[in-house]
Amino acid sequence: MRLTKYAHSCIRVEHDGGVIVVDPGMFSDPAALDGADAVLITHEHPDHLDVAAVRMQLDRRPFPIHGPASLAGTLGDAAEALRPVTAGESFTAAGVAVRAYGGKHAVIHPDLPVLDNLGFLINDVVYHPGDALVVPEETPVDTLFAPIHAPWSKFSEVLDFIRAVAPRRAYALHDGLLNDNGLGLLNRQYSALSGTEYQRLEPGSRVDV
Repeated sequence: MRLTKYAHSCIRVEHDGGVIVVDPGMFSDPAALDGADAVLITHEHPDHLDVAAVRMQLDRRPFPIHGPASLAGTLGDAAEALRPVTAGESFTAAGVAVRAYGGKHAVIHPDLPVLDNLGFLINDVVYHPGDALVVPEETPVDTLFAPIHAPWSKFSEVLDFIRAVAPRRAYALHDGLLNDNGLGLLNRQYSALSGTEYQRLEPGSRVDV
């Protein structure tokens, strides 16, 4: 299985000829969607879902979109492609087994609504939690993409999340709002304290799992 990390929270998974794209948001290169056989969306925030890019790719080549039912309102006409998923559900995307976890976005502030959010465990190997720190039942997982920085998180919570998942290796996710100073500081801290092989991949980097 080959993984390509795109900017912020987008990853592309290629396995046995199938292509899954997770969270192609507005900070990511629309090219991540080229040739997609299925798209997984954790939640409706635009940094995880670029509706215009998804619609454009759907016009070229139809594919199912798996994610919370609440995405329908955000997707508009593209909602015809939505296959609603609930927490605890297992399904197949592009021929690959996927299991959904969580159900709700982390709280940003009590004055803001809490959206639906799903984490996705792909092929029992790769875990993308979206914007929540829900530990999957099948721990430890092999490869974790950890949201290292967000308006809703703090370093200690993310560090404890990585330790609880106890992956063989962890890659940085949700890093599009950081400058070089912040990236350098957090990368050093997570590398030193996470208890696993931690790395931040530059956008476009590929790894095999």
